[in-house]
Amino acid sequence: MHFRTAIQSLAMPLALGVIAIYFAVKEPAFLGPRNLTQLIVEFSITGTLALGMFMILLTGQIDLSVGSGVGLIGGIAAVLVFQQGWPAPAAMGGAFVAALVLWTLMGALIVRQRIPSFIITLGGLLIFKGLFWLVIQNSTIPVSRGDAENLYSRLTTYYLPARAGFALAAVIVVVLAVLAWRSRQARAAHNLPDSSSSRAAARWIATAAAIAGLVAMFNQFRGVPLSLLVLAGTAVAVYFLTQHTPFGRYLYAIGGNEEAAVLSGIAVNRVLIGAYALMGVTVALTGFMTTAYSGAATTTVGDLMELDAIAACVIGGTALKGGRGSVGGVIFGALIMTALLNGMTLLAVAPESKFIARGVVLTLAVWMDVVFGRAKN
Repeated sequence: MHFRTAIQSLAMPLALGVIAIYFAVKEPAFLGPRNLTQLIVEFSITGTLALGMFMILLTGQIDLSVGSGVGLIGGIAAVLVFQQGWPAPAAMGGAFVAALVLWTLMGALIVRQRIPSFIITLGGLLIFKGLFWLVIQNSTIPVSRGDAENLYSRLTTYYLPARAGFALAAVIVVVLAVLAWRSRQARAAHNLPDSSSSRAAARWIATAAAIAGLVAMFNQFRGVPLSLLVLAGTAVAVYFLTQHTPFGRYLYAIGGNEEAAVLSGIAVNRVLIGAYALMGVTVALTGFMTTAYSGAATTTVGDLMELDAIAACVIGGTALKGGRGSVGGVIFGALIMTALLNGMTLLAVAPESKFIARGVVLTLAVWMDVVFGRAKN
């Protein structure tokens, strides 16, 4: 049992290491500051969407519409800014509200009418894709044009100055130290076992060194990308929500056993609708970043992103049947998925090979979920 647990805990770091070594040998630029910074931007986009999918999968549901939704919401904001002349904050706010309303209605339809989420979100995939093409009129809407540089277009092109990056890193390190200290105090107050002080200090020092090294690497190119801050904020919010609120406990409870959750008095329908509403929030954020990173709202924006999000969650240990998963695992899974796609792009791998690789990764992730799920049962 301990051997199996060790294998599971080391599987993701080993997989990431193998991917990094392979691409670094094939193309040394893979580990260069420029490519690593671009990889982090791509990772921020995939990770943000995967965090929304994580909350849906925790309940045992699924959402196949998010890829089309990413294109639609990003397209709405692009049209409002660059064709209708809206200020970027107002346009993004309007698109954000649209995403919130759409996903809340979709969640309500699933739980009120007792229709499988697979069917409803598959329909949403087609509807949102069609609406997206209608909104942009099957054309290309640039998001960075002349004096139109603004909050929207700078989401993936703005980088923190070097000093600001190190200041932010220092704040994060201090916050992590305070949280670790409070956790140890709480465990000691309840006479719960905890790791030794020296081990905890070593872990904190290693984390601080990693954060400082990461910021130093970013500063060799342009600095810490703004999109990484969006991902970090989303990850912190989702972590707090799932680990420190009743709503988060309800998500796990519903995924673990929905009937038991109903009998225990949990408002299952309300929680599920809330999960889909939060999915809409992450779809909006991802839509803005994806469209900005692409440089334009085009008919291909968001294609297959739902599969990347699902794969990132499952690779990170989230169960497709619900009730199991963690924010840290999702982040690691998104990093593995992004590193794979980034490396293949850097090597100019043919599009058909990319499709095959994505399919293989998704299949292996599901297979691992089934195998480890049986082992735990």
